[in-house]
Amino acid sequence: MADRHFFQPDTIKTISACCWHPPVFKEVAHMPLFKRRNFAPYAALFSIFCTFAVTKPSHSQDAGLHNSSKVFSAPADLTWKDWDDPDELERTWKAAIVLMPAGPGQSTRATTEDLERQTVETTRKLPTVIYLHGCSGIWSGTHERIRFLAENGFLVIAPASLAREVYPRSCNVETREGGLFWGTVVLRKNDAGYAIEKARQLSSVDADNIVLMGFSEGALTTVLFEAQNERQLVKARVAEGWTCHAGWLEYKGVRAREDEPVLTLVGENDPWYQDQWTKGECTPFLDPENGSRSIVYRDEKLKHRHGLLDVAPVRQDVLNFLKKHVDF
Repeated sequence: MADRHFFQPDTIKTISACCWHPPVFKEVAHMPLFKRRNFAPYAALFSIFCTFAVTKPSHSQDAGLHNSSKVFSAPADLTWKDWDDPDELERTWKAAIVLMPAGPGQSTRATTEDLERQTVETTRKLPTVIYLHGCSGIWSGTHERIRFLAENGFLVIAPASLAREVYPRSCNVETREGGLFWGTVVLRKNDAGYAIEKARQLSSVDADNIVLMGFSEGALTTVLFEAQNERQLVKARVAEGWTCHAGWLEYKGVRAREDEPVLTLVGENDPWYQDQWTKGECTPFLDPENGSRSIVYRDEKLKHRHGLLDVAPVRQDVLNFLKKHVDF
């Protein structure tokens, strides 16, 4: 992968992710009017991409991969070399959470090392999901989502961005504070691209059927990810909990190729997207001709939710999309 290309912060402006913190809002309220106007689009972006509840790691492998256990770096400690440092990228791969299908409704845990050493047997090459966690890292909802995918026939690899040694905090879910580091999305894009390339080399992976999928901050990364070479191409994308609208033009829309169908999922009144910059959904940016679709959940049970994939009807929508666009 000597000619691999990754994103650099000097070419793509970035944001980090989670929720808007009331004390910060109070400070903005006391700003002069012209400063408030300039600050408003940033505030909108700061108010998004967080998990909807305080969660903790649920597996021993997750130690250090969640906000509650990660020792974060100061933003000033991140140098230009860290953005696409091969050692940092490899750490996110080595720490990835991996689940493999083990028959209908069953799955088994593995590691990327298991996959590379071929110590786990598969009867065929498997359709594979590269799953991107939210801003708080690996939590119980991450495991629930990848288990659902594995039990339905997918090999799932969830690279752990918090495994980077130099990684500033992106959000604080407990205090609903976000926008703590603006370079997060560049790091996440680089981690995603690296994971796709590494997965494509595995004997157990069907290289023609790789899906990119993410939740919240991971959903933002999913729709904005742009393959930097042919080894980073994917078959389809699924984004849970994002509207494709933002105060900054570079974070608005979808960056998928014309031949990559995209499924986006959002609650009509998702509490994190109720301002004038982020409210909406992804239909204007999707191509229905290639099978792309935005689903907005308007029923009372779902319309106020940020996380959706723990509900059976939403899971069925995802399965229907994947079965249509991915070869099993």
